[in-house]
Amino acid sequence: MKRKGFIAVGIVIAVVVIGIGTYSHLMDEPTITIGYQPINHHTAAMLAAEKGWWEEDLAKFGIEKVEMKEFPTGPLEMRAMLAGDIDVAYVGMAPPIAAMYEGLDAKLIAGVETQGDALVIRSDLAGEYKGPHSLKGMTIATYPPGSIPHTILSKWLLDSGVDPEKDVNIKVMGPSDAVTVIGAKAVDAAFICTPYPSMIEEAGYGRIVTVGGEMWQHHACCCLVASGEIIRENPEVVKQIIKTHIRATEYINKHPDEAVEIFAKRYNIKESTIMHSLNVTGMRWIHDPDIGIEDGLEYARVIYELNRERYEKKGIELLKKDDIFDTSFYDEIRSKK
Repeated sequence: MKRKGFIAVGIVIAVVVIGIGTYSHLMDEPTITIGYQPINHHTAAMLAAEKGWWEEDLAKFGIEKVEMKEFPTGPLEMRAMLAGDIDVAYVGMAPPIAAMYEGLDAKLIAGVETQGDALVIRSDLAGEYKGPHSLKGMTIATYPPGSIPHTILSKWLLDSGVDPEKDVNIKVMGPSDAVTVIGAKAVDAAFICTPYPSMIEEAGYGRIVTVGGEMWQHHACCCLVASGEIIRENPEVVKQIIKTHIRATEYINKHPDEAVEIFAKRYNIKESTIMHSLNVTGMRWIHDPDIGIEDGLEYARVIYELNRERYEKKGIELLKKDDIFDTSFYDEIRSKK
């Protein structure tokens, strides 16, 4: 639901609260806004919109419109949630956790997807790849700090003895821009979400040399996030949002070809490219939040370590499970199955 007030945030985020409205105007402005990104990780959100399930399932709560709002990356999506511009978000787990360290009032309420990212190196340089150490001196395109790709890439490099701030040059951008710049040879590599690595490979711009599931084994990636306001003021709406998400997720797992077709038409991408991206990265759609809890806590630790000096100066402590997750709605839904 739209609310008055603005919170400016950058990741690394500085939060300035100008004003806060309330969620109690639900019936005055019967619209819910759901954020998502142009990646096939978020196909459940798109499929539910395509089939009209969001409006159909939420109509009984007086909600007349569900607005789908697209963002190029997760950190930008979380800026919008901090500002009160979106109520629910399909987003990587890392961005809301990073934003929680800066005051985001929200919880992770369901799982969305695991893995689904890859490191692609420019075609003329791919033969030189011998592991993370061979990336030294390279310019790598990836999402902004606080995102899943940036967090995984940084952790992988650090664990391999490569300093992500000194040994490589990380260029922050969205996935579409990464395809363009690697094609123009303006960067040497890109670590981005599906299906864009497969698009780069298909265009002959680069070659996939490793995938996120190898860099951080079987990592949980995207999740469903709800603002604290909607959780407190409209818990039955939150419960229904999760039910619709489960419905869409189970549908696309039973009908992957249809899910691929919906995404392909929306973004004018070949269906074969999307299927390749799913197969090469081992991506899978989920809805159980428990699958992501261990990885979510690790994201929280990694983000804290990357920002330790600044956080300690501000008295910010390491986030714990209950700070990040609220699985009570999902648990109640599944207990009634």
